[in-house]
Amino acid sequence: MPPKSKPRFQSFARPKIRIAKTSSLGKVYVDYKDVETLKKMLSINGKIQGRTRTGAAAFEQRMITDAIKRARFMAMLPFAGSAQAG
Repeated sequence: MPPKSKPRFQSFARPKIRIAKTSSLGKVYVDYKDVETLKKMLSINGKIQGRTRTGAAAFEQRMITDAIKRARFMAMLPFAGSAQAG
């Protein structure tokens, strides 16, 4: 068997971020108070990134969306992206 060669092309894929946690009862949840992790799920403009970017399953993506919307309502996250001084 030949040795593994280096990949032909450079991979620009972002590492997948695990945001869904498991409680002691075994229930999967996303904490809306964990603002630092939720910020990683937003684009520069403040839009929620899709499943292809986040690597989340469908039920996890729905929980992420609900958590981001709840954090926005509680004023923990901005509704729009950060305004740059111009």
